[in-house]
Amino acid sequence: MLELTCLQAAFRRISEVMNLNQDYLIELDQKNGDGDLGLSMNSGYKALAAYLDGCPETDLGRILAKASAVFNEAAPSTLGTITSVFLMGMARALKGKARAGLPELGAAMEAGLRLVMEKTGAKPGEKTIVDALAPGIAELVARPGETPAMAFAQAAQAAAAGSEATRAMRAVHGRAAYYGDRSLGVLDGGSVVGALVFQAIADHLA
Repeated sequence: MLELTCLQAAFRRISEVMNLNQDYLIELDQKNGDGDLGLSMNSGYKALAAYLDGCPETDLGRILAKASAVFNEAAPSTLGTITSVFLMGMARALKGKARAGLPELGAAMEAGLRLVMEKTGAKPGEKTIVDALAPGIAELVARPGETPAMAFAQAAQAAAAGSEATRAMRAVHGRAAYYGDRSLGVLDGGSVVGALVFQAIADHLA
């Protein structure tokens, strides 16, 4: 059951994972971007974890709406904005709820993904974080009767496979798009962030 204490623990773990992978994400981003991905994600999730640890709210929608603003301020980057949009989409879906089950969480994440695709114009197959989020969320939605631990374990595998598939994709969004065919064969850093988020949650639940 999703509630404030669950969010606190999950995002604490995500923050730890982003910290551990900061240098790796910087290295990936230097190939097709400006190299700040690791720094911005580490800063963003650290600020988000700190906000949640001191959060006085219980309404999941209000919690995530504020989390969206916190992340956007702490991670002023393209993926920082995208993450903020995703959180806002989830916030709208969970407005008025203090607790949510796995089906409701999956639906909220679908809402977040739809808002990201609407705002950015990105869709699966275009070498972005969407390529990790879409399959990961699809696994969650397809497993409403399973335990959260099992559902997120499968979702993490799907997100990781989606991220790995970006090696064969040509970038069409952001700075990476300027590299054209040279983006082929390169793992997309944003998709790795998406996969790391799912893996961190799966590890926490396990």
